Amino acid sequence: MSLLQSIDPTNAEVVWEGEQADAEAVHAALDRARAAFPSWAALPLDRRIAHVHSFKAALDARREELAELISRETGKPLWETRGEVATMIGKVDLSIAAQAERAGERHSAMPFGEAVLRHRPHGVMAVLGPFNFPGHLPNGHIVPALLAGNTVVFKPSEMTPATGAAIAACWADASLPGGVFQVVQGDRRTGEALVAGVIDGLLFTGSAGAGAHFRRIFADRPHVLLALELGGNNPLVVWDGDIDEAASIVVQSSFVTTGQRCSCARRLIVPDTAFGRDLVEAVAALAERIAIGAWNDDPQPYFGPLISAAAAQDAKARVDDMLARGVVAVRRFEVLERPSLAFVRPGILDVTGVAVPDNEIFAPVVQVTRVSDFTAAVASANATRYGLSAGLVSEDDALWQRFVLESRAGVVNRNRPTTGAAGTMPFGGIGDSGNHRPSAYYAADYCAYPMASFEAPNATGNVAAIAAMLHSGSAA
Repeated sequence: MSLLQSIDPTNAEVVWEGEQADAEAVHAALDRARAAFPSWAALPLDRRIAHVHSFKAALDARREELAELISRETGKPLWETRGEVATMIGKVDLSIAAQAERAGERHSAMPFGEAVLRHRPHGVMAVLGPFNFPGHLPNGHIVPALLAGNTVVFKPSEMTPATGAAIAACWADASLPGGVFQVVQGDRRTGEALVAGVIDGLLFTGSAGAGAHFRRIFADRPHVLLALELGGNNPLVVWDGDIDEAASIVVQSSFVTTGQRCSCARRLIVPDTAFGRDLVEAVAALAERIAIGAWNDDPQPYFGPLISAAAAQDAKARVDDMLARGVVAVRRFEVLERPSLAFVRPGILDVTGVAVPDNEIFAPVVQVTRVSDFTAAVASANATRYGLSAGLVSEDDALWQRFVLESRAGVVNRNRPTTGAAGTMPFGGIGDSGNHRPSAYYAADYCAYPMASFEAPNATGNVAAIAAMLHSGSAA
């Protein structure tokens, strides 16, 4: 086994190191999960719920410790990682409610007895986690999967293994039976071994490119459930209203978490009018005031570094490519000269009239398009292969009704950031942003399959029924 390390992107210090799981170790974990599945699936739901409540208590007991660990691995400020841990804790009760509402058991009286709707677990679920929300996003798959009666093998992002190990420690405190939940640490090779193993489902949050790869390799494995939560080249249309309020929504949509949210606005669409010009100037002025710093700075910064110096260089290369195509920099995206080259300044690019790639830049970069009318604005918003989130800033109810009707996205917000979401709602997209299996409250849907049963207490009345049908047929 080779060594894996995670690095604090604020100062390049090693946060965690450990051995990577090779293919043999991954397959052994899958074998243990397979062996544990029958008894876990047969365990009464209230007992599975009790285990999950114990996990919640373990999270709560480690609340500050876990927030600091996530900050060290991702560079996110403590104010944000504290919120992430709180979301993980809240996910437990939301998942229990969602399971009861969307995947529970229903009985209906029938003349012969009853019709029963049940939901059955799939089996062994592989979960691949992302680096941007290394606690919250995999947790959104793991909790509902275990509640449904599946067993889980989880591979955290190779950028955030310490967070994965901390999640495993919390589940250990929940006293799960052996093999029900396991973590395998490693890079892409570990993930490939997990995906190639004998699994019944793959629950993945990550890039659209990786999602497209999984669609291809699972084309001939239809028995494996595939739930993809992917990125987006998300549009935000700002059409009217208070300039300062609108600019705040743009900055929150585009630059929160250093632009490392899949729901961040990547494209700002404005009218080619004085309002549009003033709005872009206001966004640039507000972006200039953004406090950038380390996760433990006091006062806290608005955002920290990107996940790595390599990620910063990749984003810069993409921006430079657009500038070479004729794009105008309203505010140039910059890699800052700090001890860690993962720190960046947000960029605002005017792409009006220039053909640019329909790609997600996972960084604080927003592309401005100026359009002549609202019809062109909606067309521009939908001109993407993605479909995760979209937003409209407008006080005009008629424009909102049109926008929400015509938008091609799974999350469509009005006068709120595109990053706005809730655990009580579904979260996911269409096109290259997912595969019609939204997460959050709707994760219960893909963690179990429905089973319809028609049941009678004994086999009576069937002979008479078939005799009547035969008689009717012969008479005819």
